[in-house]
Amino acid sequence: MRSSTRGEVDPFIVMDVMEAARQREAEGHRVIHMEVGQPGTPAPRAAREALAEAMEKDALGYTVALGLPELRSGIAELYGDWYDVDLDPGRVVVTAGSSAAFVLSFTALFDAGARVGVTEPGYPSYRQILKSLDLNPIGLPTHAESRHVPQLPDTKLDGLIVASPANPTGTMLSKPDLAALISQCQEAGTAFISDEIYHGVQYEGRAISALEVSDDLYVINSFSKYFSMTGWRLGWMVVPEDHIRRIERLAQNMFICAPHAAQVAALGALQAREETEEMLQVYARNRELMMDGLPKAGFNKIAPPDGAFYIYADVSEYTSDSLAFCREVLNEAGVAITPGLDFDPVRGHQTVRFSYARSTADIEEGIARLKPFMDARNT
Repeated sequence: MRSSTRGEVDPFIVMDVMEAARQREAEGHRVIHMEVGQPGTPAPRAAREALAEAMEKDALGYTVALGLPELRSGIAELYGDWYDVDLDPGRVVVTAGSSAAFVLSFTALFDAGARVGVTEPGYPSYRQILKSLDLNPIGLPTHAESRHVPQLPDTKLDGLIVASPANPTGTMLSKPDLAALISQCQEAGTAFISDEIYHGVQYEGRAISALEVSDDLYVINSFSKYFSMTGWRLGWMVVPEDHIRRIERLAQNMFICAPHAAQVAALGALQAREETEEMLQVYARNRELMMDGLPKAGFNKIAPPDGAFYIYADVSEYTSDSLAFCREVLNEAGVAITPGLDFDPVRGHQTVRFSYARSTADIEEGIARLKPFMDARNT
């Protein structure tokens, strides 16, 4: 059958690693999952109880395309609590995960052929979604010594997407750095998209929302990480007032609406701050274990993450093929980690990403497995 060039995107390698780990488990091996950015905890209890109650009395059919009004209001209140930002709920759009928000954003903002800046390393699906929409991702290399703050190129960009805290590095942009980037983009007519999916998961200070700097931009977030609801596939975006109807028309036609059941659960999750903060303490403990244990296992070229639940390690002294290295770690140590090639197609062959989103017991066991593996490998 015929096919389009738009469908010729690279695989999301972490999902391939996840499948390889599943196959190992199916063969009877126990695998420690440090590959995927998925909390090991379920959705908050209040979220599950809210959905159970709704299932007994509601049909849970279509909602309006922009999302349940009460959920949009609850999300707007979150911006007041976290950032002291007075946000009009009308600017909040509930989406089928942050992935749908990326598709809506790129479709609403850019025509075919547009040049959109993406950081390297950075979340791989930015590049692939852009490619599938006939847009051109422009890699912007960032560096650990400058805390991965991106620099705009001399050539014109139609758009820029940045994440803070970042995947895979865990670094956060300071308010001055974020404000400088937004100002440069606005002066150049470059659309600015702020991926804030890891907000709430931070250890050094707090994450700054782009909405603290300007309203003339797009912000994307999700219930996946801080609220531990990855499989519920629910995200949101905040758009300028004059883009609400544009996004609404696209959402109506592309997605109809986000899953009603997930929206009901999210209403409960917003009331579960005590439980979500307890989850954050687990990540903080896991971070301590990783920062202590990884160097002892031989992973010395790492930088402390400010947020999220990842550590990005330079393994150039051990390999120039991160794909093969990660396969070796999985098959011999039973620990699943992600090759840096997922995040940086140019330099990622010498880096790997560790996730510490799972239980503390899993992190302890994973580190305990990595040390003898690396000791044996380097003798």
